[in-house]
Amino acid sequence: MAGGLAALLDDIAVLAKAAAASVDDVAAAAGRASVKAAGVVVDDAAVTPRYVTGITPARELPMIKTIAIGSLRNKLIFILPAILVLSQFLPGILTPLLMCGGLYLSFEGAEKIGEKLSGHGHAEQAEAVATAGPEQEKQVTAGAIRTDFILSAEIMVIALNEVAAEPLLSRAIILALVGIAITLGVYGVVALIVKMDDIGLHLVHNGRATRVGHLLVNGMPKLLTALGIIGTIAMLWVGGHILLVGADDLGWHAPYALVHHAEEWVAHATGAFGGFLGWLTNTFFSFLIGLTAGAVVVAVAHLVRRLRPSAPH
Repeated sequence: MAGGLAALLDDIAVLAKAAAASVDDVAAAAGRASVKAAGVVVDDAAVTPRYVTGITPARELPMIKTIAIGSLRNKLIFILPAILVLSQFLPGILTPLLMCGGLYLSFEGAEKIGEKLSGHGHAEQAEAVATAGPEQEKQVTAGAIRTDFILSAEIMVIALNEVAAEPLLSRAIILALVGIAITLGVYGVVALIVKMDDIGLHLVHNGRATRVGHLLVNGMPKLLTALGIIGTIAMLWVGGHILLVGADDLGWHAPYALVHHAEEWVAHATGAFGGFLGWLTNTFFSFLIGLTAGAVVVAVAHLVRRLRPSAPH
């Protein structure tokens, strides 16, 4: 009996160690997958504050909460089951899906640059939210959730590509963790960003830490501008890199080979900083590829809009 009990305890210990190792593996895989989706995450954090710019401060956090819940629903209820089924039964579709997402990211990045150069932006939308009532607010949050669906889909597909070799259950757990962590992280940061100026004003009005308060108030527009620029660059870099690697996976090796050779040449020629400068070379060419592909899609989209017959009055 004692021997049987000891054997049972040994088995339990082995199972516990295996479970702990499995949890560590899942956590590590979730971390790697989240890092790979960083470019889209930065853009998500940069885009969302625009939806609440100009509205009453009391409505900012409720709107962000609504968008965050919609984002979580997008990821866990709609996107996660769909990509799990595809990865299980049609694994070969992952690369084309990733490339479609990469092309969309490139398009978004190029369009933002075009909007910046032409002077068009989201100011009209912000004014509409500020002057209209709850119905307009619902329309704006619904639009934000629709936009989030595309970004969330790309985040989840990028993450899935990192863990495609894992068993189905592990894939599901990892992707759920990635979806929850990224949603909480992004919208937590967004909430902090949009309330930063209010915190600064509170500090100034109460006469406490007025220098910090002025710094927060004055720094808010600069932070949003910087986030927008970083987000745009990240979209083009990530989108271009997805297209580059995807083309290589599908058999068109020349573009990836050229970039890879350039990366290796820079890495070997620059000594101690070779690793970083080599990575920067790859990133630069990925950015150019994303910008070129995105600009082509933007041009085609504008041409289609012009050729489309206008609706009869």
